[in-house]
Amino acid sequence: MRILLLTPGTGSFLCGSCTRDNSLGAALERGGHESVMVPLYLPFELEEGMGAGEGHQAVGKTDVRMGGINVFLLQKARWWRHLPRFVHDWLDSPALLRWASTRGNMTDPSGLGEMTISMLMGEEGRQAQELEKLSAWLRTQPAPDVILLSNAMLIGLARRLRMDLGVPMVCTLQGEQPFLDALKPEDSYRAWSILKDRAREVDGFIAVSHFTGELMRKRLGLDPARVHVVQNGIDLEGFEPAPEAPSTPTIGFLARMCSDKGLPALVDAFMRLVDRGTVPGVRLVIVGVQLSEDVPGIRELETRLIAAGIRDRVSFHPNVTRAEKIELLQSFSLLSVPADYGESFGLYLLEAMACEVPVVQPRHGGFPELLEATGGGLLYDPAQADGLVLNLEELLLDEEQRAELGRRGREAVRGAFSSDRMAAEVAAVCARVSSPQI
Repeated sequence: MRILLLTPGTGSFLCGSCTRDNSLGAALERGGHESVMVPLYLPFELEEGMGAGEGHQAVGKTDVRMGGINVFLLQKARWWRHLPRFVHDWLDSPALLRWASTRGNMTDPSGLGEMTISMLMGEEGRQAQELEKLSAWLRTQPAPDVILLSNAMLIGLARRLRMDLGVPMVCTLQGEQPFLDALKPEDSYRAWSILKDRAREVDGFIAVSHFTGELMRKRLGLDPARVHVVQNGIDLEGFEPAPEAPSTPTIGFLARMCSDKGLPALVDAFMRLVDRGTVPGVRLVIVGVQLSEDVPGIRELETRLIAAGIRDRVSFHPNVTRAEKIELLQSFSLLSVPADYGESFGLYLLEAMACEVPVVQPRHGGFPELLEATGGGLLYDPAQADGLVLNLEELLLDEEQRAELGRRGREAVRGAFSSDRMAAEVAAVCARVSSPQI
């Protein structure tokens, strides 16, 4: 099959969804399919060395469509659509879009309600001419068998593209609910209502976890037969256990350095663990994406660590390369990312377990099913005040248990959570949707 992946880029920082989609596209190619990954809004920023393969069309091979600057200005000024085409084309320059991606807060839902609603409205929204340009360009390309939308926030594209191209539409479900619920109440209500209505334009949905599939099925009123669960997988290349266990007990964090991912909660737990004195010399290593809007929160955490006299036990490693990430993972005794919302999956857990590093996670969101499937860590009750501290302490003090959980996790990830397995299952869903008799 020829599968077209429409994926929003970030322009300047690594994104789990982009990484997942690129791994998926590369694995589809290895499986004998043709995949084309088209960046929307901003250029892709992806990890190097992911073994994408020569056939996979992704980074640098496709211009950005529905450029983010034009999308933003169409929202803010109705007259913008009347400007000459060359002005719009100039603003779609990848270099300019990358620069623009560093100038503002793109991740704060509080100011994105009207834009979100307009984009969900598709051909009825303020960005209708950008959707028309996307459709016109796609009509010049070899026809795909299926169009795969990276997430439900792109569902506004489905009606027009399906009408113009006459191909089935499949939409991935991966973490939309926390963003939509964080909009202003009136914007959130309207966005969910539009999304529920527009979901009828989609032939099938692929949820990255059973948790996400069931949650979105209920929120959108979807027929269970239209929702297919395909758990995420990763490109396993390079993820290997450390030659020997860390000499110093080390708690690792690997995610965006923000409160939503639970970084303040982990720092609190680390400080309490140090106060307990049960794990001598314990350290905390914080790795992941750091955006400009994350810096004030990090500075506040550093101030607290300095006041407690333990700043030298904590290290921050922002915006690392893939090779650096793997090296840091191998230095962890365990990993914990105590996200305080219903995380849909957590690719970072697979990456840690692939390096034989056990994990400690809260019992909510997609974490329980992933830990049940892998056996690679411990779950704690987030409502219990010392739940995280006690689980960290238990695992750091029990070398035999750490080794056993690490071994189980690695075996499970290598056996059932590869990007090749994910791609085979996604392709099967696409084939079923494009040929319902299958």
